[in-house]
Amino acid sequence: MSDEINAAIRAMRRSYGDEGLSESAAGDDPIALFARWLAQASANPYIVEANAMVLSTLGTDESGADAITTRTVLLKDVSQGGFTFFTNYGSRKGQAIELNSQVTLLFPWYAMERQVSISGLAAKVSQQESEDYFATRPWGSQIGAWASHQSSPLASREELEQRYEGAAQKWPEGTTVPCPPHWGGYRVTPLTIEFWQGRYSRLHDRLRYERDNTNSNWELNRYYP
Repeated sequence: MSDEINAAIRAMRRSYGDEGLSESAAGDDPIALFARWLAQASANPYIVEANAMVLSTLGTDESGADAITTRTVLLKDVSQGGFTFFTNYGSRKGQAIELNSQVTLLFPWYAMERQVSISGLAAKVSQQESEDYFATRPWGSQIGAWASHQSSPLASREELEQRYEGAAQKWPEGTTVPCPPHWGGYRVTPLTIEFWQGRYSRLHDRLRYERDNTNSNWELNRYYP
C-alpha cells in the first residue's frame, strides 16, 4: 500500500451533525425506538436497503478452529420477540448457529449518522412460519432457494444456472413452489440493543438497552463514545 493512499485514508474525516439522542426521546422500549429509526431510514433516499443488517456468527473453519464470519442478510420481521431473517439452514451461517446460537446484528445507516447494534441468541422459527413467508417470495427467489447449495463449492456459474433451470422446469412460473426443507427462518432474541447517533467532535450518543436471558425488562444505560 502506497504512502499516498494511506495518507488519503488518514485524511478521511466527516463532521457529524448536532442531532442527538436523549434518554427521554429514546423511551423505555428499544423495539419501538428501532421501529421509528427503521421507518426513518426507509424514507431516506440515500439508504438503499434499510432492512439490510450485518450478521456475525461464531463457527469453525475447515480445520475445526473457531472462526468468526460476517455477512449481510435482510431483516424480514421485527417484534417484541426479536429480529427475523431467512436463509438456507445448510449455509455457513446456519452451521455456525447450530454450534453457537450467540450472534450479533448491525444496521449501518451511514447516511443518517446512525447505527444500531444488537447481540442476542438465534433460534429457528417454526416450519409453518417459514412456509408462510416463503409463499410470499417472488417466484425467482423461490426457485433460487432450490437451486443453491448455499456456501458449498461451485464449479462454475453454468452449473448454478443449470440447477436453476431444472428447478424452473419442475415448478414453472405460476405454479406453487414448495418451501425447501433446508430453508427457513431464524429469530434473534436480543439481549442488548445499542443505538448510536453521530455527534460533533466525536462526542457521539450511545444508548444501550440491556437484559439477561431470564429477564424481559430492559435497563437503559449511556456509554462513553
